[in-house]
Parts: sequence; C-alpha cells; structure tokens
Amino acid sequence: MNPESDQNISYRIKIAGLVQGVGFRPFVYRLARWHGISGWVMNGTDGITIQAQGREGNLRLFMDDLYLKAPVVSRIEKITFEQAEEEPTGIFTILESQDLTDETSEVSPDISVCPDCLEDMKQQPRRHDYPFINCTNCGPRFSIIMDFPYDRSRTTMAPFTMCPACRKEYEDMDDRRFHAQPVACRDCGPAYTLYNGERVMDDPDAILGRVCELLTEGAIIAVKGTGGYHLMCDALKEDSVSRLRLSKQREGKAFAVMFRDLESIREYASVSAGEESALLSWQRPIVILSSKRKLAEGVSMGLGTTGAFLPYMPFHHLLFERLRLPALVLTSGNLAEEPIITDDEKALSVLGPVVDAVLTYNRIIYNRNDDSVLQVIGMKTRMIRRSRGYVPFPLHLAFDVNGIFAAGAELSNCFCIGKGNRAYLSQHIGDLKNAETYGFYVETAERFKRLFRVQPSLAAADLHPDYLSTRYANSLGLPVIRVQHHHAHIASCMAENGENERVVGLAFDGTGYGNDGNTWGGEFLVCGFDDFIRAGHFEYMAMPGGDRAAEEPWRMGISLLHQAYGMAFSGLSLPLLKTVARDRVKLILTSLERGINCPLTSSAGRLFDGVAAITGLCLHARFHAEAPMRLESAIATGVEDFYEFDLSADVSFTPAIRQICGDVMRGTPAGVISARFHNTVAEASLRMTRKVASSYGIRKVALSGGSFQNRYLSARLERMLAQEGFTVLTHGQVPCNDGGLALGQLAVAALRRKQF
Repeated sequence: MNPESDQNISYRIKIAGLVQGVGFRPFVYRLARWHGISGWVMNGTDGITIQAQGREGNLRLFMDDLYLKAPVVSRIEKITFEQAEEEPTGIFTILESQDLTDETSEVSPDISVCPDCLEDMKQQPRRHDYPFINCTNCGPRFSIIMDFPYDRSRTTMAPFTMCPACRKEYEDMDDRRFHAQPVACRDCGPAYTLYNGERVMDDPDAILGRVCELLTEGAIIAVKGTGGYHLMCDALKEDSVSRLRLSKQREGKAFAVMFRDLESIREYASVSAGEESALLSWQRPIVILSSKRKLAEGVSMGLGTTGAFLPYMPFHHLLFERLRLPALVLTSGNLAEEPIITDDEKALSVLGPVVDAVLTYNRIIYNRNDDSVLQVIGMKTRMIRRSRGYVPFPLHLAFDVNGIFAAGAELSNCFCIGKGNRAYLSQHIGDLKNAETYGFYVETAERFKRLFRVQPSLAAADLHPDYLSTRYANSLGLPVIRVQHHHAHIASCMAENGENERVVGLAFDGTGYGNDGNTWGGEFLVCGFDDFIRAGHFEYMAMPGGDRAAEEPWRMGISLLHQAYGMAFSGLSLPLLKTVARDRVKLILTSLERGINCPLTSSAGRLFDGVAAITGLCLHARFHAEAPMRLESAIATGVEDFYEFDLSADVSFTPAIRQICGDVMRGTPAGVISARFHNTVAEASLRMTRKVASSYGIRKVALSGGSFQNRYLSARLERMLAQEGFTVLTHGQVPCNDGGLALGQLAVAALRRKQF
C-alpha cells in the first residue's frame, strides 16, 4: 500500500493465532473507529476475518496497529490480506461468529483476574465483592469452552441468562465487557454454596465470612477453583497441614502455597527477578523458590523449597482481604493419585468426609486443569507441569505435523495433537496407573480432536508395550510409529528450540524402555528427528526387584555397593547397612548374585536413588523422585571438587561410589558428599559429551529428561558446556520430564511418516 494515497480502498484481512476470548474483536472495533475505517470484524473457527474500507494511508496505520497494539494475552500467528471489492458502509460493526471450515483458531487459556476487574469489584454495586467478575481481558476460558467458535452458547456459561445490565455491556462495543463470554454479575451469574456440616449457606457475604472463620480456626476446606477443586488450610498451622496430608493420602510430597502478595512471598522465600516476573504474570503459575523462612513443617517436608503462587481468582483476593493469614496451602483436590476433582457431587461424596467444609459453585468445569508449575534456572523459565494458564497454547513448529496423535508416556502424561504446523499439548493428565486417570486421558483426547477439528491419520507412541498411552494409540485403528523414550525426549527439546540439525542429546531420567530390552535413563545420543545413535550411556546397574527399586532406594544402594565391592561391602560401616534389616539385605544379595528379578538399568534416576540411600538421606521414597530431590536439597554451597569416574567404556561411577562410602564412614557431612556427587555427574557428562561431539563433529547439545529438573545439575552442566563453546538447547515452554515427551513423539512421527 502507498501511505501517500488518499483513495478509498477495501481489504479482506485474516488473522490466525490466539485471537478469540482475549478481547480481540472489540480491540479491532475501537482501532477501526480511531483510524476512520468502516467495514466489519467476525469470529470464525479459523481465526478473525476483517473487512476494512478506508483511505489507503489509514488502512496502512490500522494494519500496523493490529500487530503493535494487540491485547496482551493475544498471540498473532499470521496476518494475510487481499484487496476486495466492497462498497464503503461508513460504519464498522461486529458480525456474528461463523463455523465455516475445519480450520481452528487458538483457544485462550484461563486468565487470572485483571486489575480493572479488581477495581470494579469495589466500585460497581451489582459486582461488589462478586467472586466471578471478569472482562474481555481476564477470566475463565479453556476450563469452560466446549466447542468453537468461542461464543457463550458453546461454553458452560450458556445456562446463565444475562440480566439487562450485563446484556447491555455485552452488546456495547465501547464497553470492556463487550462479548466477554463469561460476563455476569450478582443478579445473573454463577454463585457459591458452602456445605459446612449440617449447614448449607448461599449468601455470598456470609459464605466469605464463614470460610475465613474456618480457616482461622484451623479447618480444611475443599474449594472449587477454575479448573478443579483445591484443598485449602492455613499454611502456618502444623496440625492443619498434618491433617490435610493424612486426609489427602499424601505422605511426603510438598504442598503448594498461595501467598497474600509478593511481599509475603519474600518473607518466606528468596525471589529473583526472573521468578518475580513469573509469579506476577497473568498465568499465575506455581513457582518453585528457595525457602528462607519456615511455614508449617509439613508444607515442604524439609526439601528447602517452596512452591509459591499468587491469587488468580477474584475469590482468592476477597479471601485475603478479610484474612490476616499471609499464606494458605492450596493443593489439588484429589485423593492419592486420582485426577483433580471437577464434579460437584463427587467433591461432596469423596472430599466431603475428609474436610470440614466444601465450597462449590454452580458453573460446570468442562476442561479439568491443574495449576501449572515452573522454576527458573539461569534466568530462563523451565516448565515442570504445563496446565492452567498455558494450555491450550500450541507450539509452532518448522514442519508439518497435521493429523498426528502422539500418545505420550506413562508418568506425568500429556498427549499431543498436530494441526498444520501447530502442536497442541494437552493439560497435565498425570500418571496413567488407574482407571480414573486413564478415563480422563481418553475423554480429553476425544475433546481435543473435536475442539481442534483433527481426525488423526497417524499415531505415535512409546516403545514400552505395557504403557496405557501406547495401548490407546494402538486402539485408534491407525498406523502407529513407535518412538524410543529418550529419542523422544531429545526430539522434544529440538522441536521446542526450532532445531533440525543433529545434536548430541543428553537424556537423563528415571526410566525408559531401551532398544536392547533394558531400562535406559543415562543416555548420550546423537539425534536427528528421524533416527538416533546411542553413542554412550551410564554403566548398567542391576535393579533389584525391578520397579520396586524406585520406591525403595535402599535396593539401589545395595546394588551400587555390590557393584563396587562385591560381597565384601557387608563389612562397611554405613547407615544404610545398619538401618535395613540384615535378612532383607541378604535376600537382595542372593538376587544380585543369581541375577533373579534384577533387570539392568542405565538410569540417572536410579543412580541418584542409590547415592541418596548410601548417604542415608532417603531409604524409602514416599513419592516419585523423592530420593533425588532430597539429595539435591542437601547440597552444601561452595564445594567445587568431585569424585573419580571412568570413561574407558561406559560412564562408570564405581570409583565415585567407593569414595562416597569413604566419606560417609569418615563422617563427611551429607551436604558435602551430595555436592561432590552432583559435581561428578556434571564433570563426567561434560567429558563424555566432549568425546561424542568430537567423534561426530557436532557442536550443539540438547538436555532433556526429568533429571534436568535438578536445578544444581542443570545450571552447572549448562554453564560448563557453554564455556566449552557448545550451543546448549534446553526446555522452557514444555517440561523436560515426561510431560514434554509427546511433543518429541509428534516430531519424530512427522519425519518418519513417509514410510506409511
């Protein structure tokens, strides 16, 4: 376009990306009026369509501002335009949404309440202290959407008929709530109900007062959140936290804590600039911070970190206005390993008997959605659990993945669906070890296919024959590409970073089915998307009892001692050997000597388990990866030396195990031993990477696998590799753990699909 031209001209503009549910149409409307543009804007399943007429110079400025001034939450993927023949109307309007194609726009994640709505909550009479206040810039989105295009009739707000005042705002193009699909007020919107013993309370002010009284008295309350129920109690009351832990059947895993404000977080934890930015973002994730001051002992269970987050629902803000407490435990509302509860009747029947009160509301949660969890390493955000606030944002890849369903792993499962060059990772599903979680998996997979208009033609799955995710992929009646677990980890890291050249991939985790039938997990791979070479690995260790070794780290401790000393280790004076019953040790030794039920593993996770047991830090794991977490938590600062290791064949830590035993018997503090061990793994990994990279002429390294959630190991190894001149690829948007595995499966399948 020629900016000097004053002639009238008409353009048809199409915008793809996250442009629905984020106030984009009213933004376009106001922008058009500002620039003197007539025409219309319309939602479609494939994005936003704009018919714009005006002077050519004005149109140029209008189109520039579409990019420059777009709503904060929106993400423009692509703008295309073509000249169109249409008579000027003199006005600009917003047309009804249309469902015309199989293309889809992006769906907005749930958005934390905005400052403007918090202000309205104090000033607008019909929304005074209204706990469901929202506008085009905030509020529930993914949790309530049932289908596209994103209109109220296709959300769980459909049963709530707008009152005249809300309808006026909804239809007023100049109003901040224009076409805000969840718009509501006290007169017409959702409402809370509190079940407190025999009392059932519906008055909102009385409910808020009673909830505050209960929390102050030490009660536990089940509270319906944006994407599911939470269990809530005072984070400073030891009795309440202990009772919650018992009720939830969660023996050792840390609880997340919602703090009143950033200042309160700073009282109890150290907060870097990067962590502050994450805490204050509109996604409001849980951020793993280094603890500074103790909450109740049962919150973090001695791990030295606090999973902290800030209020994101209007109700949270109302609660802290009345409470004097600085922090509340706010953990997923489920028992044992089941999915977070969303159904109100189930909340009353399952959670009701183990809590003091249940606070529910009468809007359906259609898409279950846990809180997201992340940490910051080296100023880079690292996702641990990707869910509320981030899902269903897609990742945009450099190649076509259309029609591929990637089933994911068994633990921390997320699946992934390809649409064009977009990869849609599901919300956190959890461990596929029970019928309830598998049901959640199947239900969500079917909803994603429908929501994003995908009919898969190809599936990708893990090599492990017994994974429920693999069985689901096989049930689809499609060709299935089987992807080795650690290849998928590295491919996931490559895809996220837009890398398509071969890399040296370090895949460190707890378990993964290997091509040789053994359990892998300490791998040095040379990877492209289409294939990989196993260029090195941690030395194989026997895993006494198979999977039980992950639950009982002392078994791996005995295995490492047997590998290092043979039968002579029984003469060592170690806490492990004094604590575990002699007959149990003898039984494991018999298994090791005879090779009975002792599968081989190269797993970094099992290595860390064994060292945690030898140092006496963790003999029995009450939750997944507890032993490595306790080993990391114990690290003493200022330790730079490391133990010996052997690279003559595989990466052998047997020399280090002998030195660790010597340190333990000399009374060296566990923190010093832990630091030396971590330094040893980093140094051995650097040298093995150097060796592999030299052999294959590669200078790019990708780090993936759950062991890289270890902040100390990740930061140290990344720094060492960078100092050697390597380009280091790490995860940021998707988890390095198995929650990001499906992305790698998707990428590998896309490159291999020509076989089919």
